[in-house]
Amino acid sequence: MLEIVTAALVSEGRVLLVHRSPDRHVHPGVWDLPGGHVETGETELVALAREMHEELGVRMTTGSATPLCRLQAGSVHISAWIVREWEGTPTNCAPEEHDEIRWFRPEGMPPLIHEPVSAAVMQAMRGQDQSP
Repeated sequence: MLEIVTAALVSEGRVLLVHRSPDRHVHPGVWDLPGGHVETGETELVALAREMHEELGVRMTTGSATPLCRLQAGSVHISAWIVREWEGTPTNCAPEEHDEIRWFRPEGMPPLIHEPVSAAVMQAMRGQDQSP
């Protein structure tokens, strides 16, 4: 079983997406949430923090990640999280994996690889817009 963690970094009503390089073997040339594999001995949150630092150069603030959704795609288990607080400015630190990163408002967000993750991100962002 392959375990993947992804994060929706959300700020000011926008979500940060990464565009997967056209050279990627799996899901090339599409927008998705940043993330990656859970390595042996890691918890999901440890893996998520590592991936956000490796791919975007940011450090998640303790307690800033909340579960968004989980799904099974064949032999892959995907765990998506919402992250609303981090230290640093997101930068494309993994150009071999992503050829672009960009902030999107919900109405302009492209479809993600897995529709249930896309729907969960949209719902979470709508909920944020309705908060006082």
